[in-house]
Formats: sequence, C-alpha cells, structure tokens
Amino acid sequence: MTNGDFGEPNIPNDLFECAMLLKNNIIGLTTGGGSEPEYKLARRKLMEDPASKRLLPEFVRFSNDAASLRSTLSSVASGAGSWAVRRGHVVEAFKPVLTFLEAGGGAADAAITNGLAFYDAPAVQAFWAKALDRRTTDPDGAITAASALLEEVCKHIIEDSGAKWESKWNVPKLYSEAARVLKLAPSQHQEEVFKTILGNCQSVVQTIGSLRNKSGDAHAGGRSRVPFKPRHAALTVNLAGSMALFLIETWQARIEEQWISVP
Repeated sequence: MTNGDFGEPNIPNDLFECAMLLKNNIIGLTTGGGSEPEYKLARRKLMEDPASKRLLPEFVRFSNDAASLRSTLSSVASGAGSWAVRRGHVVEAFKPVLTFLEAGGGAADAAITNGLAFYDAPAVQAFWAKALDRRTTDPDGAITAASALLEEVCKHIIEDSGAKWESKWNVPKLYSEAARVLKLAPSQHQEEVFKTILGNCQSVVQTIGSLRNKSGDAHAGGRSRVPFKPRHAALTVNLAGSMALFLIETWQARIEEQWISVP
C-alpha cells in the first residue's frame, strides 16, 4: 500500500487499523515478507501516541528497523515449526494495544496507562495490560488481573520504603501496610473529609480482593459461582487502576518531598 507518486506506504490514520497493519506486517517480516518502510511508519505513528506506546510489545518499542525486529523475534523460536510459534507470540503480544484501541482508548485508560508507565516496575504494567485486555473477553480473568495489579503495586511500595511484607498477606493487608507507609491510613489523619476519602479507598481495595476470591478465576467457585459481566469487569479494572495510580503518585510525591527537604 503506497502513497501516490512518492511510493511511501499509506498508513491508516485510525490507530486501531494502524496497529492491525503493524501486527500483520511484523508477521510478514518474520517470514521473509513484509515491508520495512511500512513497519517504520506504522511503528512511529503508534509510538507518537503515549497510551498506545505503553501497550506496544517490547519487541516493537525497542526495534526501530526490520533487522533488529527479526533478531529479537528469532530468540522466541527457531528451526522447524518456529514460524507458527513466532506468529502466535506476535498475535498474543499485540492483544493489549488492540483491545485498548478497539474499545476507543478511553481517557481514563490512557491516563492510568501513562501514570503506571513512569513507575519502574514491569510487572505492574503487565498486570494492567492484562486487565485491560480481558475486560470484554474474559471478565473473571480481568478481575483477577485487577487484584494482582493492586497486590503488585503494594508490594513494590512496601519494598521500596524499606519495609517487608509477608507471603500470607492478602490484598487488603498489603494495602493497609502500603497505606501506613504512605500515611494514607484513615487513622493517620484528623480531618473528617480525608478520613472519609481514605476509608472509602480502603473499602474499594478490600472489595476488589474479595471479588477475586469469590468470583475471579484465581479460585474455583463451585455451583454457587456467579460469572462477571464485562461491565462489572470494566468497573473493577478502572477502580483498581485508579487506586494503583493513586498509590504510585503518592509514593513519588513522598520521594520528591524527601529530596526537597534535604539541605
């Protein structure tokens, strides 16, 4: 697909279509086909969109030409039957960004995606991408990923503060410790409005942890199990993402305050 007399690839303006084009082109490039100019232009367009950039596979973000892309993907599989393995790897890796863009890439999703990306914890971004990816197709799995996102953020903050967490702690307990470290526990404040807000935050985390245990896919639920609808998963994922971002931004603010206070 070329653009007029210049012979340049014609890249779709729609980001979802652009991501689909990029995915298919990468599959072609790994088998001796594809187009390097098309790869570069489609990649650049998606990399210029902050939300899309955060959800692109690492092999796209760190490969700015066909040679480096092929080299990276060759490590996934080589030899007989490797094409199918690499193809499956590419398809799976593109699911988060395609799901995000197909859903319209909401402002809330983008804000949380960008905020989480600034925290140096790949597992945090991975759980967020998984939660986004599963909201519509696997609501129970999205609930589990949302809970895991909060668990991961709390553990990182506790560790970064120099404190320790125990393997037996559940999500509410981990949040309680992280909140103490960040001075977000209701008992650490006198103003009623802050006590109320922080108490509600605590309730949200406790509820998400409870949902994971009762209806997520982390545990068997028996005959009484009631599966989630996509709208339930979307609400839970958005709440978990907002809480995760709040914790990370608070931690970053505490670090900045410490630097400012150093003479």
